[in-house]
Amino acid sequence: MKQRYLGLLVGICTFTASLLMWWHQGKIPWDQHRLSALLNQPETADNLTTHISELMVSALKDHQTDRAIIHEEPETADTITRIHGSKHLMVSAFKDHRRNGAIRVISIIKRQDLQELYCVLCVHNNASTKGDGALSQCVSSKAQVEIHRDHFGFPYGTSDVFCTNPSSVEATHVSISTDPNATQSLKYLRVQNKEIKETFNYNFTVCISTLFGEYNNALQFVQAIEVYKLIGIQRLVIYNNSCGPDVEKVLKHYSKEGTLEVVPWPIDKFLKPSHGWLTELSPGDLHYYGQITALNECIHRYMYQSRYLLLNDIDEIIMPYKHKSLGDLMDSLQKQHSYAGVFTIETHVFPKIQSDDSGRFSLPEWKSVPGVNILQHIYREPIQKDFFNPSKMIINPRRVEQTSVHSTLRQSGPVIKVPYDVCRVIHVRTREHPHLRKEQLYEDKKLWEFEEKLIPNINHALHESGLLLKSATGP
Repeated sequence: MKQRYLGLLVGICTFTASLLMWWHQGKIPWDQHRLSALLNQPETADNLTTHISELMVSALKDHQTDRAIIHEEPETADTITRIHGSKHLMVSAFKDHRRNGAIRVISIIKRQDLQELYCVLCVHNNASTKGDGALSQCVSSKAQVEIHRDHFGFPYGTSDVFCTNPSSVEATHVSISTDPNATQSLKYLRVQNKEIKETFNYNFTVCISTLFGEYNNALQFVQAIEVYKLIGIQRLVIYNNSCGPDVEKVLKHYSKEGTLEVVPWPIDKFLKPSHGWLTELSPGDLHYYGQITALNECIHRYMYQSRYLLLNDIDEIIMPYKHKSLGDLMDSLQKQHSYAGVFTIETHVFPKIQSDDSGRFSLPEWKSVPGVNILQHIYREPIQKDFFNPSKMIINPRRVEQTSVHSTLRQSGPVIKVPYDVCRVIHVRTREHPHLRKEQLYEDKKLWEFEEKLIPNINHALHESGLLLKSATGP
């Protein structure tokens, strides 16, 4: 019996030394209450052996869930990546300073198949924007998942996966997995927004959500961008799933110019995305090619790059009507509402079926360019009572955590509805109210005010895109 107790004592001492070493290295949590209760209870040798074994198993399990691992080289993720061992997808990762430095992973979660997820957080030995080199000091911990409430009934929804382990403060790369130990086979996201910035590269950036269906409305796209540049936009971001050959040329031109960032968006390689927002009319796995996910990604991508973001579609222009520029507009609005970070702008439809009779902007050089000539469509529909009229937004991204298409879901500060006579969305599209006759529409020639600079700028962009011959616009 004495030899048995002696052997057990040696085992306890060895295990205790191991526990202290692991705890000192930060590899296991120290369950002080459980250990104290164990050591203060009189036990028989058999029961003590049983309790020590349970404690060892528990500690080793914790050690496996939060441990240091060495990787030779990280495999970096694409724009959209399958979460290991699941049907979910991860997009990008950002340090959120509003949440005590937790890492927010923008994700797409299958709502009915959500299982336990783990964050694998790593430190890059020689961190660079390219993501090459070795990862070390990797730890795993349970993730917290928040599925956004606006999923419109589709099986998959935009989500935030939060990594709140203290190691997230120093982590340079993160991956999400259903298995905390499957670290060697993972793809990693570079953690962005590591530092808070008080100065910004841009004052105004437009987040244009998903481009899909071989979209080839090149003329309207160029016209909208050139209008935006004249009222203060410095940067545009577009999430490109697919586009037509002419729009592809336009994207290359503006990317080369430095005005546009194109984010690849291959969502259809992973899911069957819907072409609309109603499951009954356009069934699929995910709302509108992941439009909401893209908008949320853009908010965090440009949180410390741009003072303000405009969230709108490719065929929309958020236009000030009482100010010369977006800068003047926002200076005025912020003086009136200093604590606001979200400003909603009412959408007004300019139906394509109604055109200006004078033909003033029916320029012959544009006839060969595919797309809608928005300068010809000067009639807008009146707002109808008791009819849903969607809004788009100008936001301070540092005040917004989650957004939907027409409103934010989580923000700090009040949301301000901007009067339509101060600012409105110009949306040239199919008519919203087919019963309205031309004489019932309002004449709105706001875009004509930019004619002097706008026309040559449009022609230059079309020429640089290879869509317009130089001879067509003169010497």
